Amino acid sequence: MIAVRDDRTRVDLLWIEKKIERWICFGRPVEDQILDRRRRRLGFAPDSLFAFVRWASNDFGTVVSRIDILRAVLPGEPYQTVPGVDPGGDILLRVSGWPKVQRVFEAIDAVDALGIDPADTAPDHWRHVHNRLDARETPRPYTLERHRAWLARKGSLQ
Repeated sequence: MIAVRDDRTRVDLLWIEKKIERWICFGRPVEDQILDRRRRRLGFAPDSLFAFVRWASNDFGTVVSRIDILRAVLPGEPYQTVPGVDPGGDILLRVSGWPKVQRVFEAIDAVDALGIDPADTAPDHWRHVHNRLDARETPRPYTLERHRAWLARKGSLQ
């Protein structure tokens, strides 16, 4: 029997206190499945943005600190694989190491402070943040003007 796959992108979350944390920083899941008291699976609609945080530690401290901002892909569209994300996504930002992850959190907070849901921002903004952090530069802030231009380009300006 062949399994029919729907068009959602699914993310497996895990929470083991002080050991492993995999959680969503922002995004609008359209599906939420509780697997057990430590695990959940969220589903995202095609073309939606979300931030997936992965953190792990051992007896000596943090061993993994990572954030990925992804766009859920449309059916048939190419994608990159990311652990815990099925099938994968369009990676807009991929950062590891606590100092860079902290700067991404600051960029997310700055968008939030404008009254804009980070899941509604222009995908190019997250690519820009990724590239600037990779070059050890300061990303330009997202602005209301840029957001309006993004909405107009999408054809959703009201």
